[in-house]
Amino acid sequence: MSRKRGQGKAAQLEGAAPSGTKRRIRISIEMVLWLVVATLLVHRVTPQVRAAFGFDAGSAAAPPVAVPMLAGGQIGLADLRGQVVLVNFWATWCPPCRLEMPGFQDVYEAKRAQGFTILGISADDGPPANVQAFLTERGITYPVGMNMPQIALAFGGVNSYPTSFLIDRSGNIRYVVRGIFAEAALAQAVDRLLAES
Repeated sequence: MSRKRGQGKAAQLEGAAPSGTKRRIRISIEMVLWLVVATLLVHRVTPQVRAAFGFDAGSAAAPPVAVPMLAGGQIGLADLRGQVVLVNFWATWCPPCRLEMPGFQDVYEAKRAQGFTILGISADDGPPANVQAFLTERGITYPVGMNMPQIALAFGGVNSYPTSFLIDRSGNIRYVVRGIFAEAALAQAVDRLLAES
């Protein structure tokens, strides 16, 4: 009888080893996945933190582009010199773009009298009337134009939407945020840039 118990325990130990190995593999995979998620989160949040608190500001001159506006005519970045400008590349089909737009509208309304503006640049392929209808439906009133390949290229290429460039009063790109630019971070960054002489 003791011999059978010994054989049973040996069989249990043999079976335990593979399940223990599987468990360690599963835990290792989970750790790698959490590390990837944390890295992506840091990658997306860090530019906003830098903008909000003024860390590692860039100073590359914004390109001298002119954007064809939905309402007709065009706006050149040179025409906006003296203002803090958020240039935002977006699209109607982009869920993160849709998510950040109400916050942009709030910051625009609160700070435009102090010298802040937004220049939205739609990457949509459809007619401008469709983009205008989308904006009207959502109550977006800041200036929006249509992208042309040379505009995105002038900014070094735009590979993901949304992508935002925050430009100071002197016409220098200070911060670039790829992905959602949170309203609180934008408002703080704009306040800081508006306060600069």
